[in-house]
Amino acid sequence: MTEWIIGNVKDIRYWTKNLFSIILNAKVNNFIAGQFTKLALKINGKKIQRVYSYINSPKNKNHEFYISNIRGGKLTPYLYKLKINDEIMISKKASGIFTLNNINICKNLWMLSTGTGIGPYLSILQDNICFKKFQKIILVHSIRYINDFNYLNIVNKIKKKYNNKFKVQIILTRNNNINSSILYGYIPHLIKNGDLEKKIGIKIHKKDSHIMLCGNPNMIKETRKILEIDKNLSRNLLNKSGNITSEQYW
Repeated sequence: MTEWIIGNVKDIRYWTKNLFSIILNAKVNNFIAGQFTKLALKINGKKIQRVYSYINSPKNKNHEFYISNIRGGKLTPYLYKLKINDEIMISKKASGIFTLNNINICKNLWMLSTGTGIGPYLSILQDNICFKKFQKIILVHSIRYINDFNYLNIVNKIKKKYNNKFKVQIILTRNNNINSSILYGYIPHLIKNGDLEKKIGIKIHKKDSHIMLCGNPNMIKETRKILEIDKNLSRNLLNKSGNITSEQYW
């Protein structure tokens, strides 16, 4: 049963019309980078709760969550309207196995995400442990428009610090601007036709690669199928090690 505590909103960042972040203070238990927790509010006399991944490093006591405001949603429109110092319920204990603890050390770690699915990767990357376990980390972030990359400043700071150990590839699915550093399309198709590997300059091999997938369930399903069939990769399970670890966002 969930043990709830009260947190206080320290800040809210409104990135776009539908994307925002909540930063709060709460005395939660220690968590592992990549894990999620529950946030809840009392709405019309009922406790409404949803699961969100920590974005901050476990070392950071300001807990941050990247949220998409769902039109007609039962919780997110209320989270969107919160003010600084407002109270919010948060589960004391984190959950989830989308962490490096469940991934065998290999040469290349690929982090593939869509939308707010970049959240757990930001926590993992800011924790820094990943750069000791893997030779190369490749973050691939798929968004509609370039303005939707709301944590680009954090990613650029990490890239500056780790230089050649960290590669970042932006994929846009809507506007087709001519920019040689950006890919256009969808993650599964860009893996299928080889464009993603060509752009990164690194091949996905069973012997030296692990793929993390987070975000849109359709992206995860299609990408996993291509990786299993075309690359001969297998799912990473608690009772069986593999090359593909995934976490769906709805």
